[in-house]
Amino acid sequence: MVITLKNELIMNSYKTIDGRGAKVEIAYGPCITIQGVSHVIIHGISIHDCKPGKSGLVISTPLHVGHRLGCDGDGISIFASSNVWIDHCSLSRSSDGLIDVIHASTAVTISNNHFSQHDKVMLLGHDDKFSADKIMKVTIIYNHFGPGLVQRMPRVRLGYAHVANNMYEAWQLYAIGGSSNPTIYSQGNYFNAPNYLEHKQVTKREVNNGWKNWKWRSSMDRFMNGAYFVQSGYGSCSPNYSKSQSFTVEEDKLRQLLWQSKGLVYKSDPPEPESKKELRRTDSVAFFWFGNLRSCSGR
Repeated sequence: MVITLKNELIMNSYKTIDGRGAKVEIAYGPCITIQGVSHVIIHGISIHDCKPGKSGLVISTPLHVGHRLGCDGDGISIFASSNVWIDHCSLSRSSDGLIDVIHASTAVTISNNHFSQHDKVMLLGHDDKFSADKIMKVTIIYNHFGPGLVQRMPRVRLGYAHVANNMYEAWQLYAIGGSSNPTIYSQGNYFNAPNYLEHKQVTKREVNNGWKNWKWRSSMDRFMNGAYFVQSGYGSCSPNYSKSQSFTVEEDKLRQLLWQSKGLVYKSDPPEPESKKELRRTDSVAFFWFGNLRSCSGR
């Protein structure tokens, strides 16, 4: 089932989109907006070829229709929201980003997803001067950053990102980037660099000076084909999850699960407009709740 929206789908609090047991695609039009709400889950759908929306009236709650200026063409836009979980989705080829987490959003988990065929994949933080994004805390785990991706997996401003047990395949520019002193903890990821010598580095700072004090740390990461991570900063960068939120990070775990067919099983890339290929997945390999983290010690 392919759903082409006339304008953005605006989520309310305590709502779930659950695509299990069906083949659901949101494509070829505006896609999903999560704005000013909490406790939202999006699970098991394919989001691709998203387009900018037009200004006009859009239903934002069951009792309210308001004027919207038109969305940017992101796959999923998360504004000023908390406790959001994006899980077991396929995202590719949109006009802007695939996932944006901005405007003081926090407690966001992005897990078990497949990303492919896109330039600016994931943005965490609105802009370098938007200080409210300092509260942002995001967990990015068990994702497959597949073929055809260029950059921003993620790109972080000001906040905290725990990037763990993801698989990265041959980015075109860089994998993990940022500006304005974000804290990034990369743990147990598999980085397979592209063949181009000038793009072997996993990381990219969007400034020339001052970044050596930023806390960007790598632990248990696997680097292939010349990939390397430039670390910076001092002190612990580990997240502080509650017992119910905690999970075990293991070296190279996602790649092993893919090979053993126990985790995410991708039979093909996400749906192409011409062929409508399908992405098949098994159930989640792990369950954990939203990433309510605290800042690293010493920040």
